[in-house]
Amino acid sequence: MEITAEHLRKTFGSTVAVHDVSFEIARGEVVGFLGPNGAGKSTTLRMLTGVFPPSSGRAVIAGRDVAREPLAARRALGYLPERAASYGEMPVEKYLRFIADMKGIPARDVTAAVREAMGATALEHVSHRLIGNLSKGYRQRVGIAQALIGSPPVLILDEPTSGLDPEQVTDIRGLVQGLGSERTVILSTHVLPEVEAICSRVIIMNRGRILAVDSPSSLEEHLRPHREIAVEVAGARDDVLRVLHAIDGVSGVAADAALPGAPTITYVVRCVHHRDVRREVAAAVAAAGFGLVELKPVVMTLEEIFLALTSRDRLGDEKAVTPPSPQVERVVASH
Repeated sequence: MEITAEHLRKTFGSTVAVHDVSFEIARGEVVGFLGPNGAGKSTTLRMLTGVFPPSSGRAVIAGRDVAREPLAARRALGYLPERAASYGEMPVEKYLRFIADMKGIPARDVTAAVREAMGATALEHVSHRLIGNLSKGYRQRVGIAQALIGSPPVLILDEPTSGLDPEQVTDIRGLVQGLGSERTVILSTHVLPEVEAICSRVIIMNRGRILAVDSPSSLEEHLRPHREIAVEVAGARDDVLRVLHAIDGVSGVAADAALPGAPTITYVVRCVHHRDVRREVAAAVAAAGFGLVELKPVVMTLEEIFLALTSRDRLGDEKAVTPPSPQVERVVASH
């Protein structure tokens, strides 16, 4: 595993900011790190990066214990904090050379390291411009470039698209997606479509605890007891309902309210998660002589999953628990 958190806990006086957080991230994964404000995300990331020492527990980056081998762990890690500091009066390339020197890159390798980082973030054409004169999107690129200096195998990016306009968000999203093909990435963000587009798994935190570590599709399966398919059909409502109810594996059918004179009605067909009845539905509708207009799965968005988990936790659902160990791969607030 490239990233391991084992029972991390962080207290500030009598306040527990992070409580018994454990998870693992494998090499090559891009994982979204989600939670409402004050959930403990940034504190957890700072413990992983060595900025904060944990009150208890252990963080390991690329096989290096962050507390016992801090320099080796940091060499394996590129970090973009939520409020990345940079020197606005320095040109981009000069700043990145300064970062390379701070990271202990040998002098003979600095030029190649800086060029590689600028190439990965498309900064070559602004290399001689002052950072302070760049747009916020390009300043974020500079922040990501400094994280890439030294080609670390692990990247931790905290809110890399915060405050950017839609075009800049799209640019940074594509950049991060490309970086994930070669590195292990933790992406902390409030932009949930960003996570859906980039990440294979998500870690969801609330009130300093882990609520879930899994793929969005697996989380949906645990949150909903059934699978749903939306079918838009042209035909007599009662006849269509009868045909859909008769399909083997269908546990329920609901019809949307139709507008007066509408030629079609949308039906929601329910079945158990391990059954996919789309072919049977299409065949039955066609055999009955109805017009099949559309057939598609109904899935929970990541936003709906996130809100379901955090709402349960906020309401005190005793089953929304913290995972007992980092070896637990899937932890969800189940029914």
